Amino acid sequence: MSAPRGSRIGAAALGLLAVAGLVLATGTSTAGAVAGPPVPPGSTRGPAATSPQGGTPQLAAPQAYPGGGIAAFGDATAGPPLLAGVTLNAPVVTMVAEPSGTGYWLAGADGGIYAMDGAPFFGSVGNLHLQGPVVGMAATPDGKGYWLVALDGGVFAFGDAGFYGSMGAQHLNVPMVGMAATPDGQGYWLVAADGGIFAFGDAGFYGSKGGQVLPGGIVAMATTPDGKGYWLTGNDGSVYAFGDAQSYGTLAKVTLNAGIAAMAATSDGKGYWLLGADGGVFAFGDAGYFGSPVNGPTAAPYAAIVPTADDKGYRLLEPDAYHYSFANPPPTGGLGAVVATVASQVQPDPYTGYFCNPYGGCVEWCSLFATWAWQQAGIPIPSFTFTGSIYDWAAAYGSVLPPTAAPVPGDIVLYGTGPQDATTSVHAGVVTQVWPDGAIDTVEGDAGPGTTGHLAVVVNGPFLPTAAEWYNDAPVYAFAQP
Repeated sequence: MSAPRGSRIGAAALGLLAVAGLVLATGTSTAGAVAGPPVPPGSTRGPAATSPQGGTPQLAAPQAYPGGGIAAFGDATAGPPLLAGVTLNAPVVTMVAEPSGTGYWLAGADGGIYAMDGAPFFGSVGNLHLQGPVVGMAATPDGKGYWLVALDGGVFAFGDAGFYGSMGAQHLNVPMVGMAATPDGQGYWLVAADGGIFAFGDAGFYGSKGGQVLPGGIVAMATTPDGKGYWLTGNDGSVYAFGDAQSYGTLAKVTLNAGIAAMAATSDGKGYWLLGADGGVFAFGDAGYFGSPVNGPTAAPYAAIVPTADDKGYRLLEPDAYHYSFANPPPTGGLGAVVATVASQVQPDPYTGYFCNPYGGCVEWCSLFATWAWQQAGIPIPSFTFTGSIYDWAAAYGSVLPPTAAPVPGDIVLYGTGPQDATTSVHAGVVTQVWPDGAIDTVEGDAGPGTTGHLAVVVNGPFLPTAAEWYNDAPVYAFAQP
């Protein structure tokens, strides 16, 4: 199984950043400023912009994602939208099929388990306050239990799933991204973002990519039917085969519209699927292609692919379709009003037109979205179009924290290497959740796996700010506080 990927940044061009998985944008518009404290004296960086509609932006209806969070193809069924109208405490991070039936489980970053379409419930840690967020899940072969793995390598076992060890007490060079179980359920593998493999129980170690320089971070793994091999896939579409796993193709040299977010193997181990963050499905070997949700300039972020038992269909997970309160772990300090505001805006491309948005002009608008969110809480910040200007304003009127510091919900996270210009300050988002181990979730505007100029408001994370390059392909250089 795989952990979902958020915004993974690729190559920059013309002041825009193409994101493997998401596209993030910054801007340098020269439109006039709105009321509020001035940009600090001497600043030569991006000015603010007014809304083209004049006055208060007319906001699009939030939470407009279709499909109830599951897209089904081939002989797969989505099942009833059991979570419709329910507000979840933390983002959904992955999906796992029930081996003995037609149901499936969803796992939240807080360890909450949602048993769907008849899948049995064996427990969760959703009522606990975890040190770090859950990033992956695997089921026992008889479907009577499951494991969860956290970003720090901690493992939680439920039902008839046995506990065979974890990396929870060990120092990790990079975060965990997922796990897979052995065919008899007497062991499991954990996989880290650098391709490191950790084998427990009767899981065999057949090699890894740990310690090697990879073109893209590892996002998922899948295993062969006999458990004597496995595949790893990178965000760039690379596929690495170990043990008796055979390579049936790769996307490493293909220009992708969005980065790879997940993979799954066929039941006979003679093929596999790769899932793009835009919902694109790529079939290799004897894996069949049954369709995908890619349609038009804007696609929702997708995070997991689960084939049916006969390999004649698959389900895709669309985590942004669910409503989130970001209440677990409970916030300590911060601006709850800002979190509620940005959570209400998660949606596909909110306005038609190239870069048009309800938060400002038809320009790159991640910064407009973040400053708009602060304005809704009464913070008198201008509607900046350039992310570096947020740093300047916070340095003069609030505070700025380094990426190693602990932010609070409502802070603005700034990506890049510094506030100097649009090549160094590349994107911004609003922190919505902070985990005890330092991992964060964010809501970000002008992001998503759609095409440049037709982007969305998306949930990103959980990820460690100090390891943001593994998750987002861009570092975090600061947090801005009002």
